[in-house]
Amino acid sequence: MLELADRLHSASIHLLRRVRKNDVRTGEGPARLSALSVLVFSGPKTLGELARAEQVTAPTMSRIVGGMLQNRLVKVVRDLADARRKRIHPTTKGTRLMFDARRARVDAVALNLRTCPPEERAQLEEGVRILMKVLDRWV
Repeated sequence: MLELADRLHSASIHLLRRVRKNDVRTGEGPARLSALSVLVFSGPKTLGELARAEQVTAPTMSRIVGGMLQNRLVKVVRDLADARRKRIHPTTKGTRLMFDARRARVDAVALNLRTCPPEERAQLEEGVRILMKVLDRWV
């Protein structure tokens, strides 16, 4: 079990490092892209929520959000339920950038999957299905 977990962990890191090379074209750094991804795919967040999601301190997230604001990737909006609270929302530009970056990553994976014979691609498909089930019941 530990050997499988180790190999899966290693493969995941190597895959992420390879597809991340495409992110350079966005002109944004990894921290901004990661935070923007949370906002685009999970919805608006407060600064504290975003910092927790990204596992960084609030001051660090404040700098990241500042850069995203400067580049017009996000906007800060007062919370309708509590006017003292502000939520960070992705802008249209930020959402488009995130979807373009994701598409470039997926295209890179697809390009390399073409080198696999059909039976290996079928095995990968099954492996992804199993992995998604594991993630659904993650503790």
